[in-house]
Amino acid sequence: MTRLFLSALLATLGSGCANPDLRDFANAEPALDLVAYFTGRTQAWGQFQDRFGNVRRRFIVDITGTWDGEILTLTEAFRYHDGETEQRIWRLRRRGATGWEGTADGVVGTASGEVSGNAFNWRYTFDLQTGNDRTLRLTFDDWMWRLDEHVLLNRATVSKFGITVGEVLIFFRREGAPAVPAPVAAR
Repeated sequence: MTRLFLSALLATLGSGCANPDLRDFANAEPALDLVAYFTGRTQAWGQFQDRFGNVRRRFIVDITGTWDGEILTLTEAFRYHDGETEQRIWRLRRRGATGWEGTADGVVGTASGEVSGNAFNWRYTFDLQTGNDRTLRLTFDDWMWRLDEHVLLNRATVSKFGITVGEVLIFFRREGAPAVPAPVAAR
């Protein structure tokens, strides 16, 4: 019985853990240029859901991006559905033709990532402060895809000790994007 339970547990933990391969996006358009996309103002809407699919937090983020020729600074102002607010400032630096590294408060060491076509894969460890004065050390495998000139989709898998604990889904929209047209009625 124990062996059967362990096998089922391992199969469950292993299922759904496959991640995209960055090389698969090499020719995907429109190409994602982090500096061009994030310089200026961007707004994002997102949520964190646990590994069972329960939405635990929803948020809106106002992002101001600046580029000084060397550092892309992203100042993020979070507003959570429960009224809490938070600010995070990312400082990203190019590494080679497609690589990036970055730091922010809470990030353990340096985040690293790479752009390919319309995709960006970003990995880092983050010390998340909880409401009860505890810190959870979590690992993020963060994927972004540029969908058009103004829209970026983001999915981050969040894990602890190699076990997925949840997922963050975020929709980014650059300031000045045209209004989204109403859906066309089916005929």
